[in-house]
Order: sequence, then structure tokens, then C-alpha cells
Amino acid sequence: MSFTTKLKNAISSTGSVLCVGLDPVPEYIPKPLKAAFREDDKLILDFCRRIIEATKPYACAYKPNTAFFEAMGSKGWAVLEKVADMVPSNRILIIDAKRGDIGHTALQYKLAFFEHMSADAITLNPLMGMETIDPFLDDPEKAVFVLAMTSNRGAADLLQRRFEGRLSLGEYIAEELAKKMSKSSSHLGLVTGATQTDWIRPVLKAFPEAHLLIPGVGKQGGNIEDLAEILKDHKGLPVINSSRSVIYAGGDSEDWMEKVSVKAALLKESLNVITKEYV
Repeated sequence: MSFTTKLKNAISSTGSVLCVGLDPVPEYIPKPLKAAFREDDKLILDFCRRIIEATKPYACAYKPNTAFFEAMGSKGWAVLEKVADMVPSNRILIIDAKRGDIGHTALQYKLAFFEHMSADAITLNPLMGMETIDPFLDDPEKAVFVLAMTSNRGAADLLQRRFEGRLSLGEYIAEELAKKMSKSSSHLGLVTGATQTDWIRPVLKAFPEAHLLIPGVGKQGGNIEDLAEILKDHKGLPVINSSRSVIYAGGDSEDWMEKVSVKAALLKESLNVITKEYV
């Protein structure tokens, strides 16, 4: 099954474009759960399991951020592998690794995340050059989401600067990916932050067929109505990520899982203005 078909099916079956980001920090995990574990790796594994269970009716995708697992050393990597296995097979698993390196190194990243961890997609950083993406281009069941216009303020340092006659470096990256797409078996997508709506338009225009991973809704303040307006004419499929505002929605209450579930349901509903275009 191609990545695009699997993503379409995930959106259709859940009626949702919501992606739940898994960014587990032991200090933020609800106290009732934290009290049951002495070791952080076991705590995080159970926390992620419960988050997936609470949100799977409302999410088409999950995005573990490798940094939050790598912080625990080798135990964290083992947890990440187990969490990846927990994601339902009819959902999209996006490994948020933001890797980017020359060919033989990039190939090892591909083996780690696509072959060993069976991820459907990975996030990549293109700032070492577009050649760093080449090792990922040969599998129609996979996708890469390349940083083009991120949701953080630091996007102004590089991605929003004019480049080669384009309005931004992000627009140039999108153009180059559109060229590569004609020769790629894998799908090439874009990371475009919901907080950067003024900058997204030319990026999407440069690569209208790209599927999108869109962070910035939730704690970062991205506006869903503005996003819906920008996506009206975009041909690719959007996956809209929320991490902290969902996974920590329960605070330290005893019924924190129920509150996480309610938050995911409400966010799915608020995204219906976008989802309705794709189901």
C-alpha cells in the first residue's frame, strides 16, 4: 500500500487529520501514574501506551519525537521501539527525528527508522543540502516530511530569509522538493508551521501536491480558521499535530486519561473545518 493510500485511509476511517505528538517528559506526567513507577523508562512507556489508547478514536497519526526518548539513553531507544509498535497499524507513524546528513549517513537513518522501526514517515532537515534526502526516495510505502517553514520563532533566522530570488528559503526548499518528487517513489512532504500562515502561502504554491505535517496548533497558538483558509486550494493531504496540549491535558487529576481523550475529541472536532475537505 502506498503512503498516500494509507494516509487517505487513516483520515477517512477516523474522520480526522489530527496527529498526536508523543513528547514525554517525566516531570510533566500525571502524578497518579508517576507514583506507580520508580524508573523513567517504564513510566514513559506506560504513559505513551495510555495516551495512544485514549486518543486513537480521534487521531489519524502519531508522531514520537526521538529527543524525548534519546534523553534516557539506551533504555529510551528501547522504549521508542516499543511505542512505535503500539501505534495501530491503520494509523500513520511519523518519527520526528529531524535528521539530515550526507548519503552514507542518511542511509543509516533510513535503515534505523524505516527498516528497523517500520515508521511510515520521518522528518528531515535539508540544510546540509537536498542530496541528504536522496537515500529516502525509493519506497512508495514511505514518506519524508522536510522542514520548510517551521512553527518556532527561529524560522526567521534562515527559513524566512530571501533566497535565490524567492520570498524565502522555505519556498526554495519546496520548489526543489517538487522537482525531486517526479523522480521519487517515496512521497515528499513538507513541515509547515501553523503559526507561520503568512509565510506558508508561497511555500505551498511552490509544491501544491505535497502532503503536509503541520505543527503549532495548541500550545504554540496556531489558528485553525486561518489554516483552513490557506489549505483551501492545496492538493496534498494535511496532518495537523498537537503534542503538549493533548498529552498533558489531564494535569495531575485521577481521571487524567479521560481528560486527554476529551481534549483529543474536541481538537478533532475543531479541525473538522479542514478535515471535511478530505473525507
